[in-house]
Amino acid sequence: MSDFLSDWYAWIKALHLIAVMSWMAGMLYLPRLYVYHAEATPGSELSETLKVMERRLLRAIINPAMVLAMIFGLCLLFTPGIIDFGDIWIWVKLFCAFIGLGGMHARLSKWRKEFETDSNTRTAGFYRKVNEIPTVFMIIIIIMVIVRPF
Repeated sequence: MSDFLSDWYAWIKALHLIAVMSWMAGMLYLPRLYVYHAEATPGSELSETLKVMERRLLRAIINPAMVLAMIFGLCLLFTPGIIDFGDIWIWVKLFCAFIGLGGMHARLSKWRKEFETDSNTRTAGFYRKVNEIPTVFMIIIIIMVIVRPF
């Protein structure tokens, strides 16, 4: 298995980056849809259209992209000679990816279900602020991987 990972390292890394970019695109767009949805009247044509858009975005793009990003990321993690697990940067990156972005993904999924049942109680301003959270995690992850500050 380790020979496979080493031989295909560049391809696995490329697929990981493609999946992460797709995941992030969805994670940045979905809260923006929630801003518009929070401003829409429940049961209105706009609200019903947003429900369809949110469900499709989550199921067709965000969920599969997250799964692929995690699978390819784990493959990279276990490629021999690539990661020194004594370095702190990898643990910060993993925390931000699994706990930060994974947790945010779970919250976005939960909030979609609230919109689906017209039971959202949060304001558009709340979702505007939430929209920045994935960006913060993304910045930290990129710095950890590229700069490896510690």
